[in-house]
Amino acid sequence: MNYMINRMDEESYEDTEDSVGIVLPILSDCDKDDDFSAGTESLNDILPILALRDMVLFPGVAMPVSVGRKQSLSLVKEANKNKALIGVVTQINSKIDDPEEKDLFHLGTVAEILRVLEMPDGTTTVILQGKKKFKLDDIVEDKPYMKGKVTLIDETKPEEDDSEFNALMAMVKEVTIKIIKLQSQAPKELLFSIKNNRNILYLVNFACSNLSSDVVEKQKLLSYNNLRDRTFRLISILNQEYQLLKLKENIQLKTHEDLSKQQKEYFLQQQMRNIQEELGGDENESEIKELSSRGKKMKWPEKVSEQFDKEIRKLERLHPQSPDYSTQYQYVDFILSLPWQSYSKDNFSLKHAERVLNSDHFGMEKVKERILEHLSVLKLKKDLKAPIICLYGPPGVGKTSLGKSIASALGRKYVRMSLGGLHDEAEIRGHRRTYIGAMSGRILKGIRRAGTSNPVIVLDEVDKIASDFKGDPSSALLEVLDPEQNNTFHDNYLDIDYDLSKVMFIATANDLSTVSRALLDRMELIEVSSYITEEKVEIAAKHLVPRLLEAHGLTKEELKLPKRTLRLIIDDYTRESGVRGLEKKIAKLMRKVARKVASNEDIKELYTILPKDVPDYLGPKEVFLEKYQGNDSAGVVTGLAWTSVGGEILFVESSLSKGKGGKLTLTGNLGDVMKESAMLALEYIHSHALSLGIDEKLFESWNVHIHVPEGAIPKDGPSAGITMVTSLVSAFTQRKVKKNLAMTGEITLRGRVMPVGGIREKILAAKRAGIKELILCEENKKDIEIIKDDYVKGLTFYYVHNIEQVIDLALTKEKVTNPIKLV
Repeated sequence: MNYMINRMDEESYEDTEDSVGIVLPILSDCDKDDDFSAGTESLNDILPILALRDMVLFPGVAMPVSVGRKQSLSLVKEANKNKALIGVVTQINSKIDDPEEKDLFHLGTVAEILRVLEMPDGTTTVILQGKKKFKLDDIVEDKPYMKGKVTLIDETKPEEDDSEFNALMAMVKEVTIKIIKLQSQAPKELLFSIKNNRNILYLVNFACSNLSSDVVEKQKLLSYNNLRDRTFRLISILNQEYQLLKLKENIQLKTHEDLSKQQKEYFLQQQMRNIQEELGGDENESEIKELSSRGKKMKWPEKVSEQFDKEIRKLERLHPQSPDYSTQYQYVDFILSLPWQSYSKDNFSLKHAERVLNSDHFGMEKVKERILEHLSVLKLKKDLKAPIICLYGPPGVGKTSLGKSIASALGRKYVRMSLGGLHDEAEIRGHRRTYIGAMSGRILKGIRRAGTSNPVIVLDEVDKIASDFKGDPSSALLEVLDPEQNNTFHDNYLDIDYDLSKVMFIATANDLSTVSRALLDRMELIEVSSYITEEKVEIAAKHLVPRLLEAHGLTKEELKLPKRTLRLIIDDYTRESGVRGLEKKIAKLMRKVARKVASNEDIKELYTILPKDVPDYLGPKEVFLEKYQGNDSAGVVTGLAWTSVGGEILFVESSLSKGKGGKLTLTGNLGDVMKESAMLALEYIHSHALSLGIDEKLFESWNVHIHVPEGAIPKDGPSAGITMVTSLVSAFTQRKVKKNLAMTGEITLRGRVMPVGGIREKILAAKRAGIKELILCEENKKDIEIIKDDYVKGLTFYYVHNIEQVIDLALTKEKVTNPIKLV
């Protein structure tokens, strides 16, 4: 019983073709031991040669071939008439119509013509049965058809009891059946015949013919003379082909499922549309009408109105199922949601503003004064462009919260934008609508959220903006923060100019060195300096304690923290410029009190925390501040330093040691500027030795060592210049330094005293350490005048302009006890 299965649609070939595309061979029943070589024993070595296109004939396999070439037809008719065997080879290039010897593979199969069929369309189909392999040695004749000299090739078959080969054959049958099932709807008889056929040569060659591989791969399979080797190679190719077909089938199934799902959704949506029309209209049409009616009520510029009408018309033309519909709808809705020309009314009451600022923040006189000035001008002119203020200072001093107080004082909406780590320019300007997921920038989002066009927007941490391949956000802020440009701010998403001139921008920063110069030029810089101890005590008493009592479920009747207790916590447990650490320590104390109150719910007891009780709640003292140590040693002078957490006193120690002289040693983790100050001080003393009463020979026989204690802490700056001069003069003359005296100032090589910064913090640090008298540069007198009298009460200031004045004020005529004998 024979079956012919087409693996793919047959193509229409010209009459010069010799094969009918790629088709599955005809599967024939055969004996178990049949090697199909019957009739080839007495075969001559000269055979007619039939060239095939895109087909390889294997021994034992029957295959239909469409014959069209004139030479091939002559060959087939004569061989069929004479019942003669022919040689079948494959063309290397299937596009050649008249192949020569060089155009043919030289390995072929002896074939028997089983039947010649004249087809209804006029073509001739020949059914060939492969017999035995041969090697084409030479073409000896080409008219009327090709004849070639051939050498027959014997194939080696495995033994019948070879278990490994039997397993291979089982795999060949299994995979072949799977491939046929995937390729077509094969009859059950065909699959049954393959499964039960016991002729191993036929089954292997049938599977080789069934491959979809090209003729080169099939010729390689035909070249194996050992059936075992051919079967091993066949298994590898069959598995690859099966995996590929399986993958294609899975893809087709998924595609079919997706199409079915889309069609189902489309029909359901159409039904919903019909139902909505029956109930009174399309939902999308009503949404567009609602947007149009909202637009008519808006009070916006004429250009915006024209743009809105244009976008509405574009939305009406879009199909609701189009992906662009939702994008366009969101854009139109965004235009409507912006507060065009909608402003909150400013509260021009100066008393109210001052009361709000004072109640929310203690100190900060400069900032409060600037806000009140702005409010005063706004009250008089009523058309002032909003200023761009930048509050800079150490962390925890209230820069961000001050913006909220300003908004409350002015009666404006408050918006906070954290810019720390921002590295995408689109966060400021927005994305263009051509991008998927496009949205507006943070500026317009904040205004939309505020609901007015004149809110107070706090740009937090502008010094921590980053930049990368996505752009530089700080450059994008230049337009936002320029009063001359921001009245036509252009957001990429909105694509319509928006007026930001009425917005009050307040920027905050810790370090101005990382902010671009162009951005700094557009802002008014106001320093928010660190708090002194007295200010921290007031902030804690008036703000932190009440808020933390409420946060911990306590009342002022249950817990009392006197100011002296707060001062102890500040001095012994915190070391900071702001009050964040202080807030944490007070919260820690309150948690312990809350536990006691909760444990004795029926007993309402007032807990008053005195300074002596603080270690029981917060543990041992954590911060140790420098204290004045007296003037018993020569060369030890008290200086003043500024740090990020406030002012401190430091000691400059100088000592002399016998040696060759001229050697200066500096220790204490000093920076370059401080080292230069030490060298300047020594050079000045050396050049003015006579006027200072110092023997010049001392510089040749004594080495100098300058040390600033606490070597683990880096120190730098010019503020210790006059302190080092005084220390060295005291060491060389062994004169005592005046008691309870500290100093700060920069020096020059000519002996001039230069002003330094951080005077406020330094003065308060000196007062905490018990210092009574201070030496400052004359130009620092202005810094003392702006400090409250309460903070400088009990201090005496000496203002100098040269080193001689410093020496006269700082050193006494008295020698120290047990002075060094300098000879």
